[in-house]
Amino acid sequence: MWKLALRNVLRHKARTGMTLLAIIVGVIGLVLSGGFVQDIFKQLGEMLIHSQSGHLQVSRSGYFERGARSPEKYLIADPEPLRRSIAAMPGVDDVMGRVYFAGLLNNGRSDLPIVGEGVEPASENRLGSGLVISAGRGLTEKDATGMMIGHGLAHTLKLKPGDWATLVMNTAEGALNSLEFQVVGVFQTFSKDYDARAVRIPLAAAQEMLASSGINSLVIALKETELTAQLANTLAQRHGHDGLEVKTWLQLNDFYTKTVEMYDAQFGVLRVIILLMVLLSVANSVNLSVFERVGEFGTMMALGNRRARVFQLIIAENAIVGAIGATIGVIVGIVLALAISAIGISMPPPPNSDIPYTAHILLVPSVIAGAFGVGLIATITAAILPAARVRRIPVVDALRQSI
Repeated sequence: MWKLALRNVLRHKARTGMTLLAIIVGVIGLVLSGGFVQDIFKQLGEMLIHSQSGHLQVSRSGYFERGARSPEKYLIADPEPLRRSIAAMPGVDDVMGRVYFAGLLNNGRSDLPIVGEGVEPASENRLGSGLVISAGRGLTEKDATGMMIGHGLAHTLKLKPGDWATLVMNTAEGALNSLEFQVVGVFQTFSKDYDARAVRIPLAAAQEMLASSGINSLVIALKETELTAQLANTLAQRHGHDGLEVKTWLQLNDFYTKTVEMYDAQFGVLRVIILLMVLLSVANSVNLSVFERVGEFGTMMALGNRRARVFQLIIAENAIVGAIGATIGVIVGIVLALAISAIGISMPPPPNSDIPYTAHILLVPSVIAGAFGVGLIATITAAILPAARVRRIPVVDALRQSI
């Protein structure tokens, strides 16, 4: 039957070509659009990891829920043993301490509420590949009183590299403390809201101002993002009973999760539209083909072929066409994706961001397999109704069509 089906496919070249074209266009559209969406997910995730959160963060239990207002109450007093333990785990690239604080930044004329981080400059510079320095430079170990500020904060307070500003905050005991810092750089991240309030100073300076040697979080950079879930589970099992909690970058960036859900829903609608497009195009072609061949099918039934075999033959023909069309569509889609990615697609800044980026088309096995499946399934589905109609036609009426 499959040999006969293949011969019939090759015999009706015009109809086959029309059907193949619809399938190929649909599959190419799915490969390219799916790869584009996956690239958005990957670039957004990596930018958040390498500009703000790292892959994992370990803090005292309750800090992520209640510590934002009083971070001084959730300090890890002696982080070095924990740091050494985590750094020795396979897949870990670096471990760095951070202190979070809130306060006021004064430029000599006005105050502005800020959220600050005390960071280890060398480690943060290695992690922060997603951090864009729009003016000046990054912090170094020599910057005892150096400070980096967000782009929006610099614009509001009219600060630039070389300017001095006073940072005011409360110590862990509640006393007021202040210190002058020199702006060494202005940075941008993915989030404009964060850049409008963010300040980064050396960890030692933050600890001095807080009058504490503790830290709020150990930020973990991994060699591969795919190891995040595995390392998070291992750390939770190993240190969960020590009053610590582990958060992955996904848990720390609720914005990312919501963005993925939104784009997944949009891509799902696109997938349904392309499926319907292929289904209708193929159904029209199959209907015409089957109508023209009713006499041929009547002759087959008159010669002793069962109605079920005629039905199977029509389905087999369209399965072959669907497989060929989906395969060609996947191949052409991959070639186009590689070509487009080599050039890049210049994209404007996303919502809540000032940073444009270059998009690519990722080749994701699940997306490619899904596109192939849509092309094949749509073609087979489109053939079921016409094949069922032929099956119900009386042999005499079918033979009359060939006269």
